[in-house]
Amino acid sequence: MIVSPEARRRAYREAGWWGDKTLADLFFANAAAHPERVALVDAPNRGDFAFGDARRMTYAELAAEVERLAGALLEAGIGKDDVVVIQLPNISEFVALYFACATIGAIVSPVAIQYRSHELSTMFGIVEPRAFVCGTQAKGMDHVGVARPLLGDAMLMTVGPDAPPDAIDLSAAQAVPGRLEAHRAANLVDADDVFTICWTSGTTGVPKGVPRSHNHWVGIAPGTYVTARLEDGDVLLNPFPLINMASIGGVTMSWLRIAGTMVLHHPFDPQVYLAQIATERPSFTIAPPAVLTMLLQNEALLAQVDLSSLRTIGSGSAPLAPAMVAGFQERLGIPVINIFGSNEGMSLITGPDDVPDPVERASFFPRLLNLPPYYRDEPQVIMESRLVPPEGGDPITAEGIPGELQIRGPAVFDGYWRAPEQTAAALTEDGYFRTGDLFQIEQAGRFLRFVGRCKDLIIRGGVNISPEEIDQLLGGHPSLAEACVFALPDPVMGERIGVAAVPRPGTDVTLDEVTDYLRSHDLAVFKLPERLFVMGSLPRNVTNKVMRSEVRAMALATIEEEA
Repeated sequence: MIVSPEARRRAYREAGWWGDKTLADLFFANAAAHPERVALVDAPNRGDFAFGDARRMTYAELAAEVERLAGALLEAGIGKDDVVVIQLPNISEFVALYFACATIGAIVSPVAIQYRSHELSTMFGIVEPRAFVCGTQAKGMDHVGVARPLLGDAMLMTVGPDAPPDAIDLSAAQAVPGRLEAHRAANLVDADDVFTICWTSGTTGVPKGVPRSHNHWVGIAPGTYVTARLEDGDVLLNPFPLINMASIGGVTMSWLRIAGTMVLHHPFDPQVYLAQIATERPSFTIAPPAVLTMLLQNEALLAQVDLSSLRTIGSGSAPLAPAMVAGFQERLGIPVINIFGSNEGMSLITGPDDVPDPVERASFFPRLLNLPPYYRDEPQVIMESRLVPPEGGDPITAEGIPGELQIRGPAVFDGYWRAPEQTAAALTEDGYFRTGDLFQIEQAGRFLRFVGRCKDLIIRGGVNISPEEIDQLLGGHPSLAEACVFALPDPVMGERIGVAAVPRPGTDVTLDEVTDYLRSHDLAVFKLPERLFVMGSLPRNVTNKVMRSEVRAMALATIEEEA
């Protein structure tokens, strides 16, 4: 049965997943209830990677800054539904700008600080921004110089010292008294209005803008704050850039829900990160799997840090190694939450209350995740899902058969920004999002297990092989810091399996050691790698995902040099 988007929206409101409040409404309610509570803390090394001194802001101080910036945006000519592209690191101004735009009904399109003219020109062409905001100073980068030739009719706005003469200096701008109140009265912002346009990771093809409303963000929030066991006023350490699902949906929305303290971190620096855990005493943080594995393997570093404040840690962006998840729980008493999602919408999440066993939690996701919605207390299923054969057909109900995960629910977007063809390819007629991720049903139907991306399948002699499955196993290899499996062309078998390996410091690794380790885990022989490429590091995109296509290209270049 095909259900219209309007009918789904009504159902989400009736169930309590969605409501009538914007994110600005939620923030100002927290500020009114807890004006003296610390709301936001800059990284201590802020001056090294950006500018200025690190700030600690109470809710009252942050609310005043949000209103000042909202008035400044209005004075500059930014209004409701105007798109503002923001390219900033994790600094307090970025958070304030989010809620300033939410206050006036403008749309935030956040972009990674690493993006240059190649990416920005494409994104500007898609969203046609009214303004571009960046910092006047950023370590090793000239954001103003890169963006200026691309702006067209868009205004240049900056934060930081020494604003260029052709820019609107948001650090110094002041609001006109009464203007913000008048704008609010004349331009009501609806919770179903688009609030952000984030971007797909862009590992292949043209980047796609992912619009999400205030309610889309509210709908996704319980996935983290419930699963992470968060409580009123908790401290949250946020090391992921404020541009994507992990940072906005996973941390910022939880921060809103519990009126907590958000501690910012950027760029990722293990020493600074661990020092912040020791000094700020967060109850929750997120970290990439590779970082958690590195920490667990570094006995000297582990002995120097105090992680006792952490109630849980969230991790995702790549399959979790069971050895890492078990190690954190058994050695340190900290459950690691397995998070699988995208900017289009949360897919799956596994916490310690749903899956107590850490080894199971590293690999499995509950097929039915019951959580209390943002505006209700009674738990209900947050997401509908089904597995469909990649080539099409009826949904899969048997165990052990890979199928594409399709999802629908209050956390899932409605379609790409101004891209009807891409939207039609991504969404089914009955509103399910085609994730492009392969899962299979496990353990008498209780769980789903990730087995790979549809486009990443290795086809060896007509047999489909998931590279992520092998990556996950190699995550526990004692001599490897990280590994990535990929397809190599073969005239007989069609494709064979290559593996790029980054040895731990002071160790060497051979192909035989890799295959022996995989055999010890009873991996099928046809899945064993047949060529090893030792690398110093693996290329990653701005969301810290290993770029398998680039790893493969590096390996093929090595083979060509040897020929």
